Amino acid sequence: MPTTVKAAVFDGQNADPRISEIVLPDPGPGQVRVRLAAAGVCHSDLSLSDGTLPQQKWPAVLGHEGAGTVEAVGEGVQGLSPGQRVVLNWEPACRECWHCRQDEPHLCEHALDGAARPYAELPDGTALHPGLNIGAFAEATVVPANAVVPLPDGVDPAVAAVLGCAVLTGWGAVNNSAQVRPGQSAAVLGLGGVGLSVLQSARLAGADPLVAVDVSADKEELARSLGATDFVLADDGLTKNVRGLTEGRGVDHAFEVVGSAKVVRSAWNATRRGGTVTVVGVGSVQDEVSFNALELFHQARTLRGCVYGSSDPERDIPAVAELVRSGELRLNTMITDEIDLEGLPGAFERMRRGQGGRSLVRFGA
Repeated sequence: MPTTVKAAVFDGQNADPRISEIVLPDPGPGQVRVRLAAAGVCHSDLSLSDGTLPQQKWPAVLGHEGAGTVEAVGEGVQGLSPGQRVVLNWEPACRECWHCRQDEPHLCEHALDGAARPYAELPDGTALHPGLNIGAFAEATVVPANAVVPLPDGVDPAVAAVLGCAVLTGWGAVNNSAQVRPGQSAAVLGLGGVGLSVLQSARLAGADPLVAVDVSADKEELARSLGATDFVLADDGLTKNVRGLTEGRGVDHAFEVVGSAKVVRSAWNATRRGGTVTVVGVGSVQDEVSFNALELFHQARTLRGCVYGSSDPERDIPAVAELVRSGELRLNTMITDEIDLEGLPGAFERMRRGQGGRSLVRFGA
């Protein structure tokens, strides 16, 4: 039988969410219904709502970072059963396209196909679409079976919600994309939820010095508690101050975790000759960054994009969850606000102002 749950429904671009009941169908062949324990509020959700990223169809239930418990499975689903705790994977790979065959599941050509298909209805029959495949700003959701990853025992499923995007993206940026080695220097520009994950992951990788950069001085204490050896304000003195911590050279690795051409340029300027800039933040198509031909040759730096931490969730989530279980990776410290669905507009506003780390929507007790 269809299931009715409460959700945050976005009727169009720049619209505030309204809390409504939605009707979820029983999972069909190859599908799973998951009861959410919690959902993280990612900057990509804000970008979908304001048009920075394209949301294919409205109305929609956004939210793509979540964890919970399998309630029901459809025909043909194997390896998943009711009662099993899982993390949601917003970019499920088809395992068959060209990129998947090149061991690049994070670039799968069909990963976001589900975002264009209705997955639920409003009580009046209006079709609803899931933001980034998932629709996690709801008490439950129905997703393809390859969009869930079993959660290892010993990890709180509510806190584990942030594994599905922020943590996997940050950990993967350090370990899969940049491949930071012990003793290399690193700077993390932007200390939101993903930036704090990059910071912790760079500490675990042995980065030293490890420089945290943000527009807000209020984040210094948190950054240092998560492993930053130094804190630098993102102002006109950023490049000089970062270089001053690395004998004038600049860092081996700079991570841009804002999604801004200006910050990409700052990360580039703070990196040594031959170093690597990894762009993790999702920016606007209108926000262009420029380089002159001579500096590209002379600086010999590598500038690379990083989609979903260049990760394979089926492989990497269990590895990251083990770091959480051992206490080496501290998820609770990244969560600065716990809210209900009605708190989403406030969470979006904090992201616009660059305040706090991750907001977490908790469902139930």
